[in-house]
This record gives sequence, structure tokens and C-alpha cells, in this order.
Amino acid sequence: MGGAMAEQHFGGHIGSMMKQIPCFFLLLVALAFPGSLTAQGPSAESETDVEVTPDVVYGHKDGMALTFDVFRPRNAHGGAVLYMVSGGWVSRWSPPEWLIARSFGGLLEKGLTVMAVRHGSAPRYKVPEAEADVRRALRYIRLHSEQLGVDEDRLGVYGGSAGGHLSLMLGLASDDGVMDSSDEIMRTPARVAAVVAYYPPVDLRPIVGPSERFPALDFAEGQAASISPILFASSDDPPTLLIHGDADMLVNVQNSEVMFEALQEKGVESELIIIPGGDHGFRLTADRERAQQAMVEWFDQHLRR
Repeated sequence: MGGAMAEQHFGGHIGSMMKQIPCFFLLLVALAFPGSLTAQGPSAESETDVEVTPDVVYGHKDGMALTFDVFRPRNAHGGAVLYMVSGGWVSRWSPPEWLIARSFGGLLEKGLTVMAVRHGSAPRYKVPEAEADVRRALRYIRLHSEQLGVDEDRLGVYGGSAGGHLSLMLGLASDDGVMDSSDEIMRTPARVAAVVAYYPPVDLRPIVGPSERFPALDFAEGQAASISPILFASSDDPPTLLIHGDADMLVNVQNSEVMFEALQEKGVESELIIIPGGDHGFRLTADRERAQQAMVEWFDQHLRR
């Protein structure tokens, strides 16, 4: 708890169209991002031990494909983490090597498969549609878990900011599937075994409406409650880790504090880490590495056999 890095802790079909790409290019990543593969990324011996399967299609919307990428380490044990690719409810593509170097290395070293899930983005699509997209992705992954080489009962989800909000929605607002749907994917349960959310907005009711900066929030006020994680805390929620900086000027740390309190009241295994001086996005390397370490440890604890 001492020193500049002290933080506060609280509480206790698939196949024929899928292109397999061995990540031999990770050596280039190490050169392009010096130091980035040391604390959280793959070691030199494991740089060729990741396969990337890009653009797995989990649905279509307005003639466009909804996709996720699969990052599978050689030592995969069946546990998997869905990463919500979302900032301001905009889902942008990033080079796989960049994602491995900056975000996924620690998870891959632990034998966890990572799936980077993209959703329909603002300004065309709003928050409720983004949430519906990632929920469909989760259902698809569970339905096709055997082909993907993962255990449907050992899936986690994480993201930051809007991605954190979506992660909490998948974790806390779980469901058993839409039984009267003609779509096999929609009849599949949407459940995860663990959640990590960085600096998430947890109550959209006060902020829904026209917004130049965040057009995804321009949807009917009456829908806000149905996509506000703070209203979904219940005793059967999965273990949830919240990480927030106390200097976050965009999403106040109180969001994570009230979410943590609600989870604790329901007896949910949960933890809140507050990083002193941490801003939105954890731009300081030390803050980002601390958050990633905690995230990796949480998923390793809850998703390993």
C-alpha cells in the first residue's frame, strides 16, 4: 500500500472461411514497442505461440458483418476472455500485433484465449444496439465454443469506459436465451463467469440524450434503465473487478464506487481498485500496467480449471 504506486483495494459455423494466421510477426512487435512485451506481453520463447483468426462473423446488420478476432495461445486451456472493443461506443479495428503487445500478452501467457469483439458503432448505432451486438457475440461464442476451442462455462469479459459498461451489462444482465426465437444463436444463454471493467459509466439515465461528443447516447430516455448496470446487481452475478482512477475527469470514480457497493450488498464476489491520480484511459504506463496485472490475475483465478 506504500509508495507512489499504492492503490486502494476493497472487498474480497466456423472453419472453412476462417483464416488462421500464425503470429510470427510478434518479433516485429517487440521491436516496434520496446519494453511492451516484458511485464504483460509474451516472452521471447512464446512469441510464435499465438494464432490469430480474424473476422469471425457472428451476425449481420444492414448488410454489414459483425465480427470478432480470436487470439489463441499454444498453451490454451479452454478459458477465454471477450474484450469489448469500444470507446464512446465506437468500435475501431486495431492491428492484431498491437493488441497483443499492448493489451493481451498477459492473458495469452496464462493460456487464456482472447476474442476481440466489435459492435455496430456510433453515430449510426446507439448504445442499446451496441449492447445487443455484443450480447449476440457472447451467445455465438457459447454456441460454437467447441469449434472455437473454449469452455462455454469459463468465459470472461472486460473492457474500458464504454467497453467497461458493455462488460458489466453482459456480466450482470445475464439471460437464458430468447426461447421463442427462430434464431439458434438467440436461443443460446448469455452468461459469463467473470468480469473486469475499467472506469465504466454505470448509470446512463442522467446522461442519455443528444450529445455531440458521444452520439451513441442519443436514444430514447425510456431505454436507459434497461442498459444501466447499476440496476442489475443480483446475488447470482459473476465475480466482478472494477478498476478506476480517482483523477478521472470523464467518468467519475463514483461510478465504480456505487457499482461496487451494489455488488457487495448482494453478496457478489467483487473488488474495487482505485488508482491514485489515475486518469481516464490510464495514460501513465505504470497505471496501465497495474490495471492489466490485476485484470490478468482476476481472470487467471476465475477462469482456470
